[in-house]
Amino acid sequence: QVQLVDSGGGSVQAGGSLRLSCAGARYTYSSQYVGWFRQAPGKEREGVASIYTRGDRTYYADSVKGRFTISQDRAKNTVYLQMNSLKPEDTGMYYCAASAFVGVSTWYRDTEYNYWGQGTQVTVSS
Repeated sequence: QVQLVDSGGGSVQAGGSLRLSCAGARYTYSSQYVGWFRQAPGKEREGVASIYTRGDRTYYADSVKGRFTISQDRAKNTVYLQMNSLKPEDTGMYYCAASAFVGVSTWYRDTEYNYWGQGTQVTVSS
């Protein structure tokens, strides 16, 4: 069983930064892929970034490329999402998720992931 705890959300002004943390990935086979998703009110959940924790392969949504960075600290069993140059449209509930396997072309689909954190709210004001 994989239990994920995500944290680090908050309220910032546009242009600011936040770092989200996803603890508990444990780097087992069941959680070798860890992704970050977000959901804004009235919108579907969308994939933001994902990382293969047994290597360092990463994936990003076009909307966050160059602004967000996903990384890991194996010693702490934690995956991070560093978010810079935040925009109001980045506002939403952010969730980390884990899976044994995700496809290269489907990493952004929430159906690819089996385990989910409880979510952390990010609010970006203009």
